[in-house]
Amino acid sequence: MTGTVLEPTVIPIIDFACFGDGTSPEAIEISRQLVKACREVGFAYFCNTGIPQAEVESMFEWSRALFSLPIETKLLAPHAKEGRKPWGYSGVGKEQASQMVFDPVQLAAIRKQTPDFKESFDIGPNDHPRISNIWLPEQVLPGFRDAASTFFDTCRRFEIEKLLPALSLGLELPGGGEFLGKYHQEGDNQLRLLHYPAAPAEVFVRGEKGRIGAHTDFGVGTILFQDDVGGLEVESPRGSGNFVGALPIPGMVVFNIGDLLMRWSNDMLKSTLHRVRAPPNDGTGMIKERFSIPYFMSADRDLLIDCLPGCWGEDRPKKYEPVTAGAYIDMRLDALYQ
Repeated sequence: MTGTVLEPTVIPIIDFACFGDGTSPEAIEISRQLVKACREVGFAYFCNTGIPQAEVESMFEWSRALFSLPIETKLLAPHAKEGRKPWGYSGVGKEQASQMVFDPVQLAAIRKQTPDFKESFDIGPNDHPRISNIWLPEQVLPGFRDAASTFFDTCRRFEIEKLLPALSLGLELPGGGEFLGKYHQEGDNQLRLLHYPAAPAEVFVRGEKGRIGAHTDFGVGTILFQDDVGGLEVESPRGSGNFVGALPIPGMVVFNIGDLLMRWSNDMLKSTLHRVRAPPNDGTGMIKERFSIPYFMSADRDLLIDCLPGCWGEDRPKKYEPVTAGAYIDMRLDALYQ
């Protein structure tokens, strides 16, 4: 699916400035706008989230410092081979995005294709009951652990205090803005630092390297911070094969629905294909490096995910069997890593 890249006019902007504690008429209207965007596009820009821009910029500086380290140093915090242990460092070529493919033979064939030309470092909550974070030794990059943990907590606060309440209100779920938050008590989320190295433009043209192919995210949703290089593209309309650029906008973050929430909502909310392409050659013959920071949200792994109230009925039967969040995410993670 290659398609034609369209002008970036279809991704709505959701302004959280007047959301407050989620009880005002303004908050209800913001919530309705959010759910409308999630139904129609599956993506939105967010502004006035309360996430300090200075903290975002600082995290990008930490990311640049991390990925500038020698490879043997970064490998002091190696990502486990099993996808369901998703934290630590993954080098260039260790991942290959696959879209809803779980058969081992098919996955092996996909992985013979061009791997994603990126490296990553993944971080979870420090108090996770099942998996421990994999950190570099403190003396290698002093202050990085504290900075990354703080930024994880900042994203978590926005998720719990504004984003999940807004989705709950917009979907008119029982209990007002508290419904989805009850399924996200453990904070079983993932902060990912991503680096797409610079490379000669011709290797992208020839298909020898790629950034990330078309895929959907598989959790509840993703909050994405981008640098100014660009390259993120979103399929629009869904199923068309045409992609629209989700260009970086200063002070804004990108949000998208994941497959688990699409399943949970009986396909009312849309998890939309997206990809990262190399930006156009600027005449230097080199494609610039790119940094991004996604924060992946997931429900508590042992809770059963069945169809949300109001998303099914006689005229809209349930499409999916109940599944625990953990079983679903583990299946998808194992398909991602070689």
